[in-house]
Amino acid sequence: MTKQNITGDSKAIVTNQDGVHEKLEQIVQKHLTHAFEKPIQAHTKSVFDAINERVNAWQGPVILDACCGVGQSTRLIAKQNPEALVIGIDKSANRLERNVEEHFPEDIQGVDNFILARADLNDFYRLVAEANWPIAKHNILYPNPWPKAKHIQRRWHGAAVFPSIIRIGDEIELRSNWRVYLEEFLIAAKLTGRDGEITEISLTEDQTPITPFEAKFFASGQKCWLLKIH
Repeated sequence: MTKQNITGDSKAIVTNQDGVHEKLEQIVQKHLTHAFEKPIQAHTKSVFDAINERVNAWQGPVILDACCGVGQSTRLIAKQNPEALVIGIDKSANRLERNVEEHFPEDIQGVDNFILARADLNDFYRLVAEANWPIAKHNILYPNPWPKAKHIQRRWHGAAVFPSIIRIGDEIELRSNWRVYLEEFLIAAKLTGRDGEITEISLTEDQTPITPFEAKFFASGQKCWLLKIH
């Protein structure tokens, strides 16, 4: 196992919230009862249509890796699931096109059962839900926490697209260094009839952190948490 040279310089989450956001359930219920009617962007629709052909032709499981950043998690998941088609989506072309593959651990170089694409997830999620893709697992790994209370609706569980997000995947896995984010997502999921549990992540020395963020958080001495939605 080749270890990455990661410095522990990540700052801890700073928030003005005292626990779960007081208006969380009200916000989620609003989104569950009102359709998200924002027009789909042409670029994202084009990206979706191209990937949709691959998904429809694929005979094995499909895994969605949302907010995939530079794609380390996408490659690692693809390595661990050689029978699956792993789709990594991120909104940033800069992150996706960054020449970082040579810095990845050797055991995930050369993996090819994955797709990386740039798209607006607010649109892409709705298209995936409407197409009813057979997603075995849906990962949202270390999303931007938006820790200020006024930004609750920028978190995925507080966003208008949440009703589509929660429909995608037999299993949904989120990771964060802010436990409150996962607590809120679990509450939102329960409002739709889904359940899950939160556990602390513990990495052994021979395990590769799934994303560069996870590596930095652990190097900084921060705790990281895992939410699995059934």
